[in-house]
Amino acid sequence: MADIDASDALAAATRLDFGLFLQRAFGELGGEGGYCHNWHIDAIIHQLDLVRGRGNRRLLVTMPPRHLKSRIISIAWVAWMLGHNPALSFLCVSYGQDLSDDYARDCLKIMQCRWYREAFPNTVIKRSAVSDIRTTAGGRRMATSVDGATTGFGADFIIVDDPMKGQDAMSQAARDKVVRWFDETLSQRLNNQMFGSIIVVMQRLHEGDLVGVLNKREGWHELCLPAIATHDEDVTLTRGRVYRRREGCALHPARLPLSELLRKKADNPFVFAAQFQQQPVPAHGNMIEASWLQVYDPATLDLGQGQIVMSLDTASKDNPFNDWSVCLVALVAGKRVYVLDVFRARLQFNPLKAKVIELARTHHATTLLIEDASSGTALIQSLEGDEPVGVPSAIARRPEGDKIARVMNVSSMIMSGRLFLPSCAHWLGEFTGELLGFPSARYDDQVDALSQLLIWVQERDRWRAPANEGPMEMLLTGSALTFASPGNYNDPWGAY
Repeated sequence: MADIDASDALAAATRLDFGLFLQRAFGELGGEGGYCHNWHIDAIIHQLDLVRGRGNRRLLVTMPPRHLKSRIISIAWVAWMLGHNPALSFLCVSYGQDLSDDYARDCLKIMQCRWYREAFPNTVIKRSAVSDIRTTAGGRRMATSVDGATTGFGADFIIVDDPMKGQDAMSQAARDKVVRWFDETLSQRLNNQMFGSIIVVMQRLHEGDLVGVLNKREGWHELCLPAIATHDEDVTLTRGRVYRRREGCALHPARLPLSELLRKKADNPFVFAAQFQQQPVPAHGNMIEASWLQVYDPATLDLGQGQIVMSLDTASKDNPFNDWSVCLVALVAGKRVYVLDVFRARLQFNPLKAKVIELARTHHATTLLIEDASSGTALIQSLEGDEPVGVPSAIARRPEGDKIARVMNVSSMIMSGRLFLPSCAHWLGEFTGELLGFPSARYDDQVDALSQLLIWVQERDRWRAPANEGPMEMLLTGSALTFASPGNYNDPWGAY
């Protein structure tokens, strides 16, 4: 048997394995720190394999900046596909011609290098204009922009990579323009509407951006990779493998470690929610407006001016598909409600109970509100039986109406400026995102805990009569109305 030449073996492996091709392409293009492999790259390659095999013709890839999505899809994959079939036509579009040309220039650089020509000898470049690369077999890679011309060009694959600049995301007219361009112009450029494929690659900018619109349509599949995992999930990789991603883990720690991501999150939680977490928060809120939320400085807040209230919304189980258990801690001072802390986790009963006791003691809580349902009922009974030191007696709360009705009930309190959030807190991004995104946000457990608290404050305002109106005061505890003489009862609301 004749010996196999090492260069021939490498060329064959490059043809067969896009992962190897990508590494060699990255080395050709250069880049800070060199190529550093991570599981998310295999996740992207798996989705591209499905597109290549016609298993998926409409793909959305949403992930944070600086994680190689453009280099993988718009540059290396296009070159690799043209190597396998130099008759294919690609239309690659970005928000600006300069950006689109940059991607095309890198693709051309790969296709002109020696190792590429050795791996794909049948792919010969006929025209090397950056915006319109052509092969002798009739294949093309056309680079254009949202405002550029596409008339007369047909494509087997359309790749839309960052169709909108970040600074245009807040413009309704700019967002509508991109969607209209996609529907009326771009999607009509497929050579075969039945078999042609479209890939949209971007970081989220707004809930009404192109991905937000396309996600509501049939036939689109999204590979969504947030910078910090929001829950445990199984991500399908190449060669039948699965990666178990754990909640709270960074997407690619070697590229952007968790500490740096948390710093970016603290700098601007709204931008971070969209561009890094792929969960854009409505600019003005759905039911709650961002402008309604007041801000306080934790360093100057006097905790002795009111009472510390804990509001709990508990989940029944701790698996990754169940709701969260949330404990919201707030200072209620007169008409104002200052959110001090928000704890959110999926916990089994005993760890949850221990955490509630810990938070009550840490914050010196005087009032404990617990939804009287499911595990909340068991928690109320357990705390009553144990009477742990430093934990107030639980007030059972039975919610009335659905979630939306309850938020509508307290929205006027928030609109009037009675809800204050700290200027900086590690939980602030998730909390505001869920609040402003309600009812269309993925989770609503923190909103439930907040509405429970604010409804209780409303009832306090309504039923606690001024002390100078007589010897009897009305109290509302849970759903029961009772009367007591001043000084002869333990007032669950306290002075305000």
